[in-house]
Amino acid sequence: MELNLLAAHFSDVTWILFALVFGVLVTYLSLPPMVGYLAAGFVLSALDMQSGETLNAVAELGVTILLFSIGLKLNIKDLLRTEIWAVSIIHVLMIVVVFGSVIFVMSFSGLQAFAGLSVFESALIAFALSFSSTVFAVKVLDEKGEMSSLHGKIAIGVLIMQDLFAVLFLTAASGKAPSPWALLLLLLIPLRPFLIKLLQQVSRGELLVLSGMSLALGGAVLFDMVGVKADLGALIVGILLAGNEKSDELAKSLLTFKEIFLVAFFLSIGFYGMPSAMSLVIAIVLAAIMLSKSYLFFRLFTAFKLRGRTSFLSSLSLSNYSEFGLIVGAIGVANGWMSGEWLVIIALALAITFTMSSLANTRAHSLYAKFENQLYKYESRQRLPDDKPIEVGNAQVLVFGMGRVGTGVYDSLLGQYGENLLGIDYDQGVIDQHIKEGRNVLVGDATDYDFWERLRPGSVKLILLDMPNVKEALATLDMIKRTDYQGLIAAAVKHHDCVEPLKAAGVDSVFNVYAEAGSGFAGHVCENLSITLD
Repeated sequence: MELNLLAAHFSDVTWILFALVFGVLVTYLSLPPMVGYLAAGFVLSALDMQSGETLNAVAELGVTILLFSIGLKLNIKDLLRTEIWAVSIIHVLMIVVVFGSVIFVMSFSGLQAFAGLSVFESALIAFALSFSSTVFAVKVLDEKGEMSSLHGKIAIGVLIMQDLFAVLFLTAASGKAPSPWALLLLLLIPLRPFLIKLLQQVSRGELLVLSGMSLALGGAVLFDMVGVKADLGALIVGILLAGNEKSDELAKSLLTFKEIFLVAFFLSIGFYGMPSAMSLVIAIVLAAIMLSKSYLFFRLFTAFKLRGRTSFLSSLSLSNYSEFGLIVGAIGVANGWMSGEWLVIIALALAITFTMSSLANTRAHSLYAKFENQLYKYESRQRLPDDKPIEVGNAQVLVFGMGRVGTGVYDSLLGQYGENLLGIDYDQGVIDQHIKEGRNVLVGDATDYDFWERLRPGSVKLILLDMPNVKEALATLDMIKRTDYQGLIAAAVKHHDCVEPLKAAGVDSVFNVYAEAGSGFAGHVCENLSITLD
């Protein structure tokens, strides 16, 4: 790299150090690092530092790859669910009307920030506040291993609908219609088999990462060329590739790059500037009002026949303001529809709600258990087919998590327990595959308190847990403790530091998959191969 290039972007190096320091600090407060990145951005802004071209470019790249990754995991059929598209439309309309009315009334209060706001400007601010953060929700659900859970799918579906609303607004606000050539984008649909075949020809490693980056950025550039929002192109290409075995592998391969790029995105939010004292007060009030936004989500979800638990957890994932709100605000400022002060207010309110939502989501299951009786009364008598509590019958052994390890455990125990063996997983796609292969499986969420209430623990002798992370396993153990279950519990883990926390929580036997695989491999070699050493 040339030295003059380094010199031109030397100021961008500072944000790396600030991001690291603030990211580490907030983890001591049990907050996700993203909150620290936001704080670092505000501090850098207060120090009159500029974000720089590198930071802005990396931030944009992070959002593009994020939307591409969302598309890879999205089942388009989920968006057609009434509880997703209807809730999304009703919610945004009600927020715009109610929040917009309150903001317009405040224009007569004499406060400087509200002075002179018209009905249109008030509605625009309310529209910016109607979005929930896709970046935040995806990151939190990923960390908790709940992307494939029903409440995760519902939350992501609503966020995708909101993203589409934002793209429509940005297109309209740009004052230019898409090029007539945009109709050719429909040809991507019949090209789907060829794109998937191309992806399947790529081996693992750097070629898979490069192909993913090329497809994400290529889709963005292609849509931008015909006058359509570039990020929508990354999302659409991701959706076209979803639903095959390579899509999940590709999403995991891009994970590390996505995480790094999103650090820049959260930092860039803070560079919108430090607020005045009045702006800070308004932002705090907006953060408090966000609770009504979450409550509205909850009531709409239950009205559309979702259980109280599913509605509550989905609402928690949506309990924040969004980076798209900042984008909408920036368009409003650029077009003279609102003052720049409101952009700072929205940015600060977003940071506050990120902190609030982080604290709530880390305690999501315990919060539901605490308020379960109050939340239950809002449920409708009818249930959606995939949101009914699970009956396990007379099963004596339950295997939670029917991935590779869980499936191997199930097949090994089948001869001994037969029909008394039951596999459970919250991913409907996984369950459908196992049913085709003749296994006795059901859709269920091990962290679902309602499930454990319906379980007859006297018939179950052994519970086996194969879960993606220790937090989910610990949450499951917490649910089990609330029942009268007296049988044995075993768990499979992939990291040595997960063993002790699970044993301390009451697991009778913890199996380290990687460590045991190594010793098993060594034993197999010694038993089956004869080696003569000189």
